[in-house]
Amino acid sequence: MAWTLGRRVGVLLVSLLASSVIVFGFMNILPGDPARVSLGVSATEESVAALRHDYGLDRPLIQQYLSWIQGLATGNLGHSYVSGDLIAPRLLDALAVTTWLVLTALLIALLIAVPTGTLMAIRRRHLDGAILTALSQLGVAIPAFLAAMLLVALLSVHWRLLPSSGWVAPSTNPIGFLRHLALPAFSLGLVQSAVLSRYLRSAVLDVLREDYLRTARAKGLTSAQALIRHGLRNAAVPVVTIVGIQLSAMLVGAVVIERVFVVHGIGSLLLDAVGARDLILVQDIVMTLVVIVLTVSFITDLLYTLLDPRFRDAS
Repeated sequence: MAWTLGRRVGVLLVSLLASSVIVFGFMNILPGDPARVSLGVSATEESVAALRHDYGLDRPLIQQYLSWIQGLATGNLGHSYVSGDLIAPRLLDALAVTTWLVLTALLIALLIAVPTGTLMAIRRRHLDGAILTALSQLGVAIPAFLAAMLLVALLSVHWRLLPSSGWVAPSTNPIGFLRHLALPAFSLGLVQSAVLSRYLRSAVLDVLREDYLRTARAKGLTSAQALIRHGLRNAAVPVVTIVGIQLSAMLVGAVVIERVFVVHGIGSLLLDAVGARDLILVQDIVMTLVVIVLTVSFITDLLYTLLDPRFRDAS
């Protein structure tokens, strides 16, 4: 187990290093000079050169890369090329908003998908199981932004139950925070729950065909009792991987959802930085998202090993 953990930590560190090189290299081959963008087209060459020196853009690329990596490791992400503000506080504030949104959406997706996917498998030969399967297929086909607009039209415009936009910090107004969080989180989680329920249905079906469940039923347990006592843990093994992938997908989906509901999370911050050509801010945001995705993948691998003893034995 210790060898497996050390090996996977090593893979994570190598992946982070390779990703940082790719992100830094890609941002530096983009056309345009950040100093000239910041000063405008009417700036003199002397002022542009002075600002490039202040930004450190006149140094060799290897020095710029090492300085950037050191800043990432210490939390010093530098200053925005456009506004001159410190990047770290803005990024942390936006990341906190997106974290609330994504984790709540994941919880909603699990609360919907686990019972739905299990019922779809158990009741697959009945009408209710067929209806749930058809609804899940429809949910997979609906984009998150369309679900968001439909929910806004129904719950905000027609029934006036929830606000359609904006954000309130939980420390400022807990009730207002929950009201503003509900629609974007449900919009994001509802679509992902349809995808997750399909995978869960397949995993439960595979478990239902196993010999140990037939033995449990032969001893007097019902199909549901045998599944709950002996099968759900094994069914959870492949689903854990899908949940990790879904969590990464939700980070991407949050970019659109934040725009629809005017939520100032990391997705909105990224789009604003791209529009303003604030390349250092874009670079920091993209690397932050890469770190999150790779860390989620790392944790998923560990959970996979803990849930299935065969992987511990193999390692």
